[in-house]
Amino acid sequence: MVSVGERQGKLLPYHFIKMKKQGKKIVMITAYDYFQARIADEVGVDGILVGDSLGMVVMGYKSTLAVTLDDIVHHTKAVLNAVPRALVVADMPFMSYEAGKDEALRNAGRLIKLGADAVKLEGGIEVADTVKALVSSGIPVMGHIGLNPQRHLVMGGYRLRGKCAKDAVEVLEDAEALEEAGAFAVIIEFTAAEVAAEVTKRLKIPTICIGSGPHCDGQILVFHDVVGLNPEPPMFVKKYAQAYEDFKNAISTYKIEVESGSFPTKDKYHRMKEGELQKFKELISHRRRRT
Repeated sequence: MVSVGERQGKLLPYHFIKMKKQGKKIVMITAYDYFQARIADEVGVDGILVGDSLGMVVMGYKSTLAVTLDDIVHHTKAVLNAVPRALVVADMPFMSYEAGKDEALRNAGRLIKLGADAVKLEGGIEVADTVKALVSSGIPVMGHIGLNPQRHLVMGGYRLRGKCAKDAVEVLEDAEALEEAGAFAVIIEFTAAEVAAEVTKRLKIPTICIGSGPHCDGQILVFHDVVGLNPEPPMFVKKYAQAYEDFKNAISTYKIEVESGSFPTKDKYHRMKEGELQKFKELISHRRRRT
């Protein structure tokens, strides 16, 4: 029997596991609004993450820590309005799951009821029990290991993971704990490529890399970084366009045309029906202006 998701072409968590088995690379993008999701889906990405990176990318915060669940809800709604075929994963922001399983279930459930296909949370062994509780309740979970931005204060900053053997083992153990807990995939962020390769080889679930080399089952980058809207992206980003300069030039040209009176041109506005202007002037000729 064909599921509704398959019949409509909608990608679901188990499709990601099938893609790993088939050796097909998984393409994900982090997006935050309707048009970003629409563009990404039109080109056929496999997954869209509504990431807590919106704190820095959209809201201008210094880190992701200030992002709230309501922020994620707001942007997830916008992404879902594009009705993407891609798997939509909603991020669990800082302090939305750390206080206990019950709170994690309530908050994750809110995102799933909204329409997200899965949630993502950061951490490894320390969150495995929470992941297990979510999965047991019917909520698909994508893990996030390696560099965890929500934990940068205790990790000594945004540092590369897996540079030494001991740290590499910890990354692997985190990945294995998440797989055992029922996660359907894990993101590996800013980790030495050799470590990401070994984790990928050992796991049955797919790995999605960001800044961790070419050997994972898939890749994920932020929309703004890919199109060049972020003028100072991380070192592992490849810019495929120069949107920041293009947008800046467009607004600059708009400003010049408004100031010079060359915008709007006649094809950009409507006029009254013939004869109506004279009637309008006659109707208002004896009116007093309100003071």
